[in-house]
Amino acid sequence: MAAQDDAAKARHAEDETKQAAKAGFQDADEALPQYHIEAQASLVERPLRSLKYGEAFAVLDSYGDIGWYPGADGLYFQDTRYLSRLALTVEDERPMMLSSAMQDDNGALSVDLTTPDIRLDAGDETAIPRELIALERTKFLFKGTCYDRIGLRNYDTRRRKLRIGVTFDADFRDLFEVRGSDRVNRGKRTVERRSDTEVQFRYAGLDDIVRTTSVHLGPKPHLLEPGKAEFLVELAPGAHTSLFIRIAFESHRAFTKAPGPEKAGEAAAAALSRAAGSLADRPDRSLSEGRIFARAYRDNRRDLRELTAGITTIISSNDQFNEGLCRATADLYMLATRTQEGVYPFAGIPWYSTVFGRDGIITAMMALWIDPNFGKGVLRFLAATQAKEVDPAADAQPGKVLHETRRGEMAMLGEVPFRHYYGTIDGTPLFVMLAAQYHEVTGDLDTIRSIWPQLKLALAWIDQYGDRDGDGFVEYARETEQGLANQGWKDSHDSIFHSDGAMAKGPIALCEVQGYVFAAKQGAAKLARLLGEDDLAASLTADAEKIQKKFDEAFWCEEIGTYALALDGAKRPCAVRSSNTGHALFTGIALPERAAQVAAQLLSNDGFNGWGIRTVAKGEARYNPMSYHNGSIWPHDNAICAMGLARYGLKDEAARVFEGMFDTSLYYDQKRLPELFCGFMRRRQRGPVSYPVACSPQAWAAAAPFAFLAASLGLELDHARNRIRFRNPVLPKFLEAVELYNLKLGASRADIRLHRHGHDVTVAVTRRVGDVQISMLK
Repeated sequence: MAAQDDAAKARHAEDETKQAAKAGFQDADEALPQYHIEAQASLVERPLRSLKYGEAFAVLDSYGDIGWYPGADGLYFQDTRYLSRLALTVEDERPMMLSSAMQDDNGALSVDLTTPDIRLDAGDETAIPRELIALERTKFLFKGTCYDRIGLRNYDTRRRKLRIGVTFDADFRDLFEVRGSDRVNRGKRTVERRSDTEVQFRYAGLDDIVRTTSVHLGPKPHLLEPGKAEFLVELAPGAHTSLFIRIAFESHRAFTKAPGPEKAGEAAAAALSRAAGSLADRPDRSLSEGRIFARAYRDNRRDLRELTAGITTIISSNDQFNEGLCRATADLYMLATRTQEGVYPFAGIPWYSTVFGRDGIITAMMALWIDPNFGKGVLRFLAATQAKEVDPAADAQPGKVLHETRRGEMAMLGEVPFRHYYGTIDGTPLFVMLAAQYHEVTGDLDTIRSIWPQLKLALAWIDQYGDRDGDGFVEYARETEQGLANQGWKDSHDSIFHSDGAMAKGPIALCEVQGYVFAAKQGAAKLARLLGEDDLAASLTADAEKIQKKFDEAFWCEEIGTYALALDGAKRPCAVRSSNTGHALFTGIALPERAAQVAAQLLSNDGFNGWGIRTVAKGEARYNPMSYHNGSIWPHDNAICAMGLARYGLKDEAARVFEGMFDTSLYYDQKRLPELFCGFMRRRQRGPVSYPVACSPQAWAAAAPFAFLAASLGLELDHARNRIRFRNPVLPKFLEAVELYNLKLGASRADIRLHRHGHDVTVAVTRRVGDVQISMLK
């Protein structure tokens, strides 16, 4: 029987591969997708390590080096690669790897190395046997500087002399160039040896921005040239020493322009530039490099502790799940970036380490119950950068919420449209949704009141600009050829199509966006009542009721047993089975009598591959398990589906999705869920298939485990009723018990233990501070 099962699965996998190849053939005559991420090498070929602080991030190999292999490795700041090579050698040989791991809180990378067998001249006998010299490397980012300490210890009984080499370079390539975009013209790059311990690379860009990378070395190297340094190290038996590499990077205008009025788009750059840690932190020159490193390391630890102080923490009966939660928490706070308006989770490393409206909102939603500060920071930032005028090049209209902002040379010059880009159809209703959810959890009416004018502008945009033809649905069409062709979260060029594979022609009304609008108007109505605008509240409530009725009439497709992916410009439904329908459950727009059918499609063999829910079901015309949006699996998308299933009481179905994602995490380095992975069917004794250029870490993937857990527990935080409630809690098979520490509601705090007994779950309060009511509802 097992052999038959394996044979059936093998045939199934072969069918999927053929179908994927067919999908590729169908698209062969189409132009290369917009802003394509070019890849000659997969990001999963070798372990990569990521560091981030502020607007800077580093992608390193497991040695802590940059540039040994072609790819995305580098030290980046404001969408520019400020360091394209940093390689450590011992007597011109690469050290041998012992271990490489991120610290538990992502604060630093720790690498243990040793010397290989070393021959000083060709044909000579081994001069230094391997494993006698230990090298311990520690790297971290802090306030515009990358710090690198290389500790060496001699475990031999003899004195040893070593030549330690460091090669380095800075190409100042724009992130979009690294992703594959070609450029005809570039600025001027120079390099100079500024002292016995410093080399500086300088790039005068075409955007009148001067970018500099300064490489500081200590102690004074024996040899220092532009791009190369050598240290001569002599170690007595048992002796140890340290070498330091400090990379400082910054940018400034080549000349000062006269100040002018700050537009909404420019406010995004200003809010980031004025935030802590945007520019290089200049140390006291009288200090040694060792003292500089030690002070920065201490301050970096303090900074991380301050950022995570007071959050809700979770300990479960499953050690592997605990490890995954620790990594998810560390990833969230590594991606967290301080802005003038508060903490904002940047979307992901390496391609999206910047503000994304949609990503930040969804991340904040999923993390609200562990730390509402994400919600507050996202709301305030997006309110401050909301569009104030019509700008076709930026796909902007008054009231629309930012899609993304970029600081690189190509964006500054308009070679890509993303300097301050508003081409997202869902960000604006999601912004209003988040505001209502944030208030429900925190009761922070002061923040809501401070952004209420922007929330009303967002609501006006939904009705005026979002609903282009006045039919009650919000649809999109890009304003220029440079803008994104598709503007929902599935924004690939081929992600919205009809059942025969034909591309949908716009304006396009997406399934999930109508749900976001429905929930936004419901939530805004509650806020309006609190702020004394009863007429507006009544109008919004009536609008929501109309939207729900029209949505069911227009989007429900009996022939596929679920809601359509979208309506095209002729109002024809795209009768395609997709994960978007799970978002209709999440927002509550789906009629209760439809929920079971929607769930059945999501969890069918075509929709659910054993690891998660596919973006597009197997069997659809453009299904391709290796695609970005047409058959792949996204953890955040699955978390939204799970929250939707739980909303309609389908807790066992939600737990099944949760279990698949937990199993997925066990196959990934550090138990970290990636941005996405391939949708091939789960096979016995094999893990999930990775997507070659997925971001890792990714903010909304990091937040997904918290959303899965809240969905399973039926966790409801209701500030108005001063109530924490667990609605029909269910724990998946891999969890016997979960303990929540420092769960907050207003001024109250509670520690709560949930324990599974068969299928039933009990709730026990182990600590309570304040008068919050805690209950369970079956």
